Amino acid sequence: MEHRQDIAYQRDLFIRQNGNAVRPSENCEDVNGAKAGQAGQLNKERQQGRALAEEELMTIVCSSENLKQAYKRVKRNKGVAGIDQMPTGKFADWFIREGESLINDLLNGTYQPQGVKQVEIPKPKGGMRKLGIPTVRDRIIQQSIAQVLSPIYEQEFSGRSYGYRPGRNSQQALRQASEYVTEGREVVVDMDMKSFFDEVNHDRLMYELSTRIGDKILLRLIRKYLQSGILLGGLISQRTKGTPQGSPLSPLLSNIVLDELDKELEKRGHCFVRYADDFSIYVRSQKAGERVKESISTFITNKLKLKVNEEKSVVCEVNNTVLLGHTILKSGELIIAKENVERFKNSIRKITKRNRGVSFEQVISELNPKLRGWFEYYKHTKSKGLLRDLDAWIRRKLRCFRIKQTKRTIGLVRFLKNRGVPSYQSWIIALSGVGWWRKSAAPQIHQAMDNSWFSEQELFNLSLNYKRLKY
Repeated sequence: MEHRQDIAYQRDLFIRQNGNAVRPSENCEDVNGAKAGQAGQLNKERQQGRALAEEELMTIVCSSENLKQAYKRVKRNKGVAGIDQMPTGKFADWFIREGESLINDLLNGTYQPQGVKQVEIPKPKGGMRKLGIPTVRDRIIQQSIAQVLSPIYEQEFSGRSYGYRPGRNSQQALRQASEYVTEGREVVVDMDMKSFFDEVNHDRLMYELSTRIGDKILLRLIRKYLQSGILLGGLISQRTKGTPQGSPLSPLLSNIVLDELDKELEKRGHCFVRYADDFSIYVRSQKAGERVKESISTFITNKLKLKVNEEKSVVCEVNNTVLLGHTILKSGELIIAKENVERFKNSIRKITKRNRGVSFEQVISELNPKLRGWFEYYKHTKSKGLLRDLDAWIRRKLRCFRIKQTKRTIGLVRFLKNRGVPSYQSWIIALSGVGWWRKSAAPQIHQAMDNSWFSEQELFNLSLNYKRLKY
């Protein structure tokens, strides 16, 4: 027990000491120009990390505090049960009975992960994305491993990698890309990797892990997770490559795999941003972009043993491509990509579908989280006019939904009169032969359900919140 506490103390001390590790120069024109003192400090920190990594990391992984933190994280993320059908809420009771045996198996290296349940969800741009759902037990163990390894590898990762990392997000990636464009790099090499998570080479990944991790039991456990079977159609098939999306360990492993790409791009002096398996390189001319695309594609294929999606990898002006749902103008300003606006409108159409048979209040309650989340993601864009138009369109959808609920002519007349519309005006629109969508644009309907009425219904207003943000 004292030995475990001593290792945990070393780990906590390491994280505190290296929380703000010095990174290589962020100047993409002179990546190797870091000061000698900074380089020496970084090398010292790497040596400290390596020394820690050679300790018995499995002891830290299995510590009660680490497992408790992992359980809280997995429980907060919810998620469905794996192939054993155990829901997240039942794990605590199971652990009381079987926890000691589980920890002994982990420390002895005899633990065998269970298979992964595979599900498919549609991609925004078409096709299906394969997700792997481990059992709750394995999700917690993987989360425990990620919590121990992440502080070690965070000291090594590139400053221009933003996906699946603590304290980093897509907005920072967009801001960095925008700065590159403002500096005059108006051509982008937009690279797309084909089925990245399905193509990760296990041997290369395990080699990379072995250079930083000395705990053989932990390394064997990670390989077991990489090779754990997939349940599909009632049969479990063995996996020889790839790391399933959906497991808590996959984001960290993907960054470890692609950190080699980051280092190569930095070595060559490229200006780039990477978010998970999507990365963009910013150059000053089309010719330079074509040259970079060819050389980096060769590196990815031959060195990393991954596949480049040639159909989706392009060299073009920045305003002709999409980065994390945004389009960067040549001025460096961000706007919302057209395809994402249409995708957002489609999600609104589903919620406000007139034949759903739910109350108007429920529609509002379903809309507001969608509107808030979408606004939070795109609030830093140049989109005043777009948001104003979207608000008007959403209100018309809701007006159409509400008047259809009146069902009959007399019901619509009563609703409009109750909302202060004169009787003869109410009868005019109610007796008109046009459909509900045409009716929803009529002046009488706007009078009955004006903007102040929607405020009373507590509908989230995109343009109003945007105005408050800017001013």
